[in-house]
Amino acid sequence: QVQLMESGGGLVQAGGSLRLCCTVSGSTWSFNNMGWYRQAPGKQRELVASITTSDGTNYADSVKGRFIISKDSAKNTLYLQMDNLKPEDTAVYYCSGTRLLRTYWGQGTQVTVSS
Repeated sequence: QVQLMESGGGLVQAGGSLRLCCTVSGSTWSFNNMGWYRQAPGKQRELVASITTSDGTNYADSVKGRFIISKDSAKNTLYLQMDNLKPEDTAVYYCSGTRLLRTYWGQGTQVTVSS
């Protein structure tokens, strides 16, 4: 019954901003690691950013300085603040969480950046 649900995607112009949210429900335990992945048409899924239980973060080189990952444990919510968006950021963004070597995925939210 563990479920992850993304929200906040949409259509923006280059240089704009979006804030993605991922709400976790149905769990009686916490994830060891959480992250945001994205997959563009015709491309492989790639890691965008990740965060640990102790709030350590990691970012793909392509988004460093533009994206910020954070979480609110009390609300069981993961965030991805995306600033200065570029057309190459266009993709379906997925939220994920890992515990005991098992990874859970959300359904994804579409982010489209026009040039």
